[in-house]
Amino acid sequence: MPPAPQAESAQSSGAALELLVHGVGGATPQEMLGDPRTTRITGDATAAVYRRTEDVGAEQHPERHRDGPVAEAYCWSNLTSGNGSRALWLLLLPFMVVNLAHWMRPAAQGRTQAVRLYGVLVRLVALSLTVLLTAAACEVALDLVAWQCAGTPDCSVQRSWLGFLSTRQDGWFAQPGRRLAVAALVPAALVGLLWYLSNRTWSAYESQRPLTWDEPDSTETDAGADEDTDVVARSGAPLVRPALGRPGFWYGRRLVARLRAAHTAAGFLTVAAAVGVTAARHDRSADGPVPAVAGVLFEAGIVLCGLVVVAVVCHRGRSERRLDNQVDRAVTTFLPGTALALLLCAVVYSGWSRPAWVSSGALPGEAVFRALTLGQGLLVVVLAAVALSLYRRAPEPRTTLHGLGGPAVAMLACALGGVMTGGIAQRVADWLDGPGTPGMGAGADIEGPPVLLSWQASVIPVLLLLVLPPVIWLAVRTVRRARRMGPGIEAEYGEKHPEPGRTRRIARTRATAALTDAAPGILGLLSAATLLLGAAAVTGSWLTGEVPGLATDGTGPFVESLAEAAQSTGSWLTGFGVILFVTWGRRAYRDVSARRTIGILWDVGTFWPRAAHPFAPPCYAERAVPDLSSRMCAWTGKTRGRLVISGHSQGSVLAAAAVWQLPDPARRRVALLTYGSPIERLYGRWFPAYFGRVPLEGLERSVHCWRNLWRSTDPIGGPVLIDEGQGHEVDRGPLKDPLVYGRTAEHPLPEPILGHSDYQADPAFAVERAALLERLGPVVPQQAGGDAEDRGGVAQGSAGRSSG
Repeated sequence: MPPAPQAESAQSSGAALELLVHGVGGATPQEMLGDPRTTRITGDATAAVYRRTEDVGAEQHPERHRDGPVAEAYCWSNLTSGNGSRALWLLLLPFMVVNLAHWMRPAAQGRTQAVRLYGVLVRLVALSLTVLLTAAACEVALDLVAWQCAGTPDCSVQRSWLGFLSTRQDGWFAQPGRRLAVAALVPAALVGLLWYLSNRTWSAYESQRPLTWDEPDSTETDAGADEDTDVVARSGAPLVRPALGRPGFWYGRRLVARLRAAHTAAGFLTVAAAVGVTAARHDRSADGPVPAVAGVLFEAGIVLCGLVVVAVVCHRGRSERRLDNQVDRAVTTFLPGTALALLLCAVVYSGWSRPAWVSSGALPGEAVFRALTLGQGLLVVVLAAVALSLYRRAPEPRTTLHGLGGPAVAMLACALGGVMTGGIAQRVADWLDGPGTPGMGAGADIEGPPVLLSWQASVIPVLLLLVLPPVIWLAVRTVRRARRMGPGIEAEYGEKHPEPGRTRRIARTRATAALTDAAPGILGLLSAATLLLGAAAVTGSWLTGEVPGLATDGTGPFVESLAEAAQSTGSWLTGFGVILFVTWGRRAYRDVSARRTIGILWDVGTFWPRAAHPFAPPCYAERAVPDLSSRMCAWTGKTRGRLVISGHSQGSVLAAAAVWQLPDPARRRVALLTYGSPIERLYGRWFPAYFGRVPLEGLERSVHCWRNLWRSTDPIGGPVLIDEGQGHEVDRGPLKDPLVYGRTAEHPLPEPILGHSDYQADPAFAVERAALLERLGPVVPQQAGGDAEDRGGVAQGSAGRSSG
């Protein structure tokens, strides 16, 4: 596509504003503005725009601000690391990861059906994770506690809190069906908690509608909404309007409501099946007071409702071309209600008196976990085939893993879900069994969790051993690269008397920063190994029906020792992972600094809307992007002034997304300044359909002017690598870091290596900001005695100071 000419510069009133957007980890308004006295201009306690107190009336006093633009700071850190309830989001990590896989598909043009199939497959993987988490809760509460331990006198006698369920006391709840009915409260409460968290965050995020602007593109229908870009004609020149610029992109109310209803129903159906199907199996195998046909009808209801859940998940994806205010009330109301009614029927049905029913062994959870594992593996393989076909249609060399980044991340989400569920089951079984080892037979009070979970735990040490060699190779390569950089660094600074220690530190920082580009290879290896080892675990558990420590009996002392070591080490690692999650969550709940550290994970992982899993942590950009675009439109419309939106790190991604949302009149008055930006290095490679070459080149053509600063010592930020053609250059870098090699008269103390932080300390920052303001357009001449406000603007030169 030939580059379009730059839009004609708009005349300006002379007012200048710099809108600062911080990056991951957050920052206070005082830190961003470099002044302890700040005033909130607009917003609330969650996200707001601030100014220095002395700059509140800057537009009315232009004579006070001639050294630079007036600075405003947009603070959004409380969207991800605010109150203590954010700590609960750690439990939602697999859901967040699978939601990322939805947005990682390769770029596609004219492949609407393939794109929709990709989205359906990711949503099905997400649905399987909900079923997996609920099934794990059922395994712990129903199987290990209510069925095995409460039904075994040697186990229940040691735990007084199980007395009313124990067969030793022979109480009303001692019958197996009634024990299962009582224990079903635990997984049902978990599903209810997930629904509550999703609904509560919906009220804070998706329910806030963005402003709409009168623009021709905003009236398009949903047809072709799965295309990556829209190409519209303006002044005879093609202009790329990417998906992130669509009116409904940051308003996911309808899809999240549908998916929340479907996943809530799937959770309740999983609990109902675990309770009711067990009773139905007993009624079919033995004569009792309950007719077998009741169980058949119940199972038919479960299957029918489950098919409806799958249909709802597959039927509709995102609607982005317009602001979609519709809500599918029939689905969101009746589907979860029907599933809950079936759960209540299961409780009543299983609680029916069956005096001859005695629990023995374990519930048939082995088949459930095996089917889930096989289903997830098959979905990931098909997803990889679809992603590869999309990539081959329009290959981009910088795309991660040749388009397989999404399937790799989906596999990682399944692995995380497996570790969490298997770890919880293993730890509870060890706790209930006392000194015995569940699954090992002799000396065990209970049979233990499904054999498959032990096999999956056993492959974890093997997986770590497979990943260890490439990690060591990367470390060695980094050391060698740092050594080779030394002479070049000394030549770059022109140092006549170099210090070996100083050179090594700079070289080591640059070489370490380059490791970011090696992450895709490690992830690809990890995902492929996880898929193969997962298949081996399913096969081993299927063929032997025993845990690895017993399945290898008679194969020789060496093999037996390896199997037992893998089983015990894997069980310990899964348990350690669960304990680590709980510990982090508890610490984050009590410690604000720890909560901010964990919030950094969500800053990156929850930028994208919840398009695959409704129980994932909420998308903060659905609040932040409309905030920024609304502020820019309001200020430029009122003052006719020039505005530079200045974004650091993740803030640069928010800034670019907000600029894409602007209508043309506002965009012509806005310049984009990014620094330490992952917009191409991370987002362009991992999310090519939304930040790939075509969307970024379209952004460069549509925004009036854009400048990107980067350093070689920055492990996150990098160049945007846009082919500017005859236009203005976007990238400036790599900037020198440190600014000065050694001590000088101007810098008598050693300058720090800044890496990803404090780009404003570089003189290039102020130079580039001033150049952007100068390129934004001529200033309207002010008439003597004229009223600026009558002309829609305020006369003003450059105002403010560079912000921190």
